[in-house]
Amino acid sequence: MTPASDPPFDHFGLLAPLYERIIRQPDAPVLLQLLEPQPDDLLLDIGGGTGRVSQHFREYVRRVHIVDISEGMLRQAQAKGDLCTELGASERLPFRDGAFQRIIAVDSFHHFRRHAQVARELLRVLAPGGRLVIEEPDIRLFHVKLIALMETVTLMRSHFYKPDELERFFTAPGYKLTRHEGQALNFWIVIDREK
Repeated sequence: MTPASDPPFDHFGLLAPLYERIIRQPDAPVLLQLLEPQPDDLLLDIGGGTGRVSQHFREYVRRVHIVDISEGMLRQAQAKGDLCTELGASERLPFRDGAFQRIIAVDSFHHFRRHAQVARELLRVLAPGGRLVIEEPDIRLFHVKLIALMETVTLMRSHFYKPDELERFFTAPGYKLTRHEGQALNFWIVIDREK
């Protein structure tokens, strides 16, 4: 079954074998500090592709799950071993309510089609007392504007948000938001669900 939010062309499937060679490595220590994973946690990496980010957290959690719409990207993740992969759209996650204590969305949110629906799904599957960390390129910066232009030209249909615009998707009763800015080209939104 083809996920509903598939782009007209699978750019990531084409790039999958080379992806980790051409895309910068994640700042795993910063993400680890923001995520604060616990040994019994289940971690969801939404739009996690090759597992280039979540592979760094395997030793800190019970299990890592990656959801992505690109089969090519997930094949690369499967080759790393010990990462659970699920082909699917972020707008309809195949998990029960509150299934994950930790969720990450690193450099992926701007690629989703229906952002409000994805945000609702992420809040739905976040466990009470859980934490969601979103890392996104800061569209207010010139270099990121160039990246956004390139993604538009290549028909990736990306939509980048300023930090306050992104936060609006996750503002809901029972959730606390914290913003972290000023490092490299990215910003981070940390969403904590009340217990």
